[in-house]
Amino acid sequence: MDKRFRILLLLLSFGIGMAYAQDVKQKKVVIIDPGHGGMDSGAVSKNGLQEKEVVLAVAKAILHLNQDLFDNEYDIYLTRYRDTLVSLSDRTKLGRVFQPDIMISLHCNHANTGIAKGVEVYIHTSNNGKTEIHYQEINIATTFLNTMRDQLGFLSRGVKKANFQVLRDAKYKYPSILVEFGFLSNQLESKYLQSEMAINALALTVLTSIRAEEQ
Repeated sequence: MDKRFRILLLLLSFGIGMAYAQDVKQKKVVIIDPGHGGMDSGAVSKNGLQEKEVVLAVAKAILHLNQDLFDNEYDIYLTRYRDTLVSLSDRTKLGRVFQPDIMISLHCNHANTGIAKGVEVYIHTSNNGKTEIHYQEINIATTFLNTMRDQLGFLSRGVKKANFQVLRDAKYKYPSILVEFGFLSNQLESKYLQSEMAINALALTVLTSIRAEEQ
C-alpha cells in the first residue's frame, strides 16, 4: 500500500482526519480514485498499454492542473499516488470519513471486440433521482460525457448504473461516479490514451465537469 495512503488511514483511525476534513471543507473536497494498481494492471491494450498506468497519469494531471490552472480551487486527494494496489474497502474508507463533495473513480474499458468504442459513466443502481446526490452525480456525469463528445470527439455511451463497491459504499452518503475513458481494446482509442496531450485533456475534462456542477 502507498506509504502516504497508510499514514492518512492511520490519522483517520485516531480521529485526526475527521477534524482536518472539517477544517478543509471550506473548499470543495474531491477524491480521485485511480483504479487498479500494483499486480492488478486492469485492462491491457494489444500494444501493452495498461489501464492502471493511464488512470494514474490522469489522476496526477488532475492534481497538477488544479494547482497550475485552477489556483488550487479544490482539495483533491488520490486513493493511490504510485503504482500500488489499494483494496476497494480502503479506497472507500476515505470517502466515508471525508464525506467529499464528489468521488470519481477512473478506469478504462475493454471488450472482446476491437469495434467497441466510446466513454461512459456509472452511478449506483440505488440512485434513482429526486435526491441532491443523484442530481450532482447526473450533472457531473452528463457534463463529462458531453465534453468528451463535443471537445475530444469520443462517442458518448451514456450514464449507466452498476453495483460497483466504490459506488455502493458511497450511496446516500456522498456523490460518487465511475468513468470509463474509452476502450483499450480499440486501436484508435488506446493509441490516443498513450499521449501526454490526451492525459491532460482527460484531466481537464474531469475538473471542468466538477466546476460545471456548481453553476
